Amino acid sequence: MMQNNILLFFLICSISITAQKKYHKSYYDNGILKEEGWGLHTNKTDYWKYYNSNGTLKKEGRYLHGKPTKYWYFYTQNGKKKEAGYFKNGVKSDWWLFFNKNEIVDLKCQFRNNKRNGYCLVYKNKKLVKAEKYINDKKIKEWTDLKSFRKENKMSDLR
Repeated sequence: MMQNNILLFFLICSISITAQKKYHKSYYDNGILKEEGWGLHTNKTDYWKYYNSNGTLKKEGRYLHGKPTKYWYFYTQNGKKKEAGYFKNGVKSDWWLFFNKNEIVDLKCQFRNNKRNGYCLVYKNKKLVKAEKYINDKKIKEWTDLKSFRKENKMSDLR
């Protein structure tokens, strides 16, 4: 019985050693950090950051089994917010925000399977100016006033 326990202990130890996460970093030829994050076996896992060749943050988010998951942020070459949104199983899902050059939201869209599916809300100067409805990335309807939008749609669809 004691030998079985010792064998089991060594087996568990060897499995845990080979299954440990490792922190990875890679660099551009100019020596600037290109990406950093956790890896498990050959898959990216947990939080990762990617950088432009000038050192500014390019994008950041989580991985699960090598696929983007949960909330991600994307930035312009000069480090300003460009877009942000959810991934499920490696594809864009739910609501995504798109920012203008002043990092103010000018578009919110619902995604499913990497395509606009649902509503897109268009803003100008922080005010809603238009709503659009998409199916598989094809615009099927547009409203330019809230009254007609409410009349034709359920507000619960915006969740």
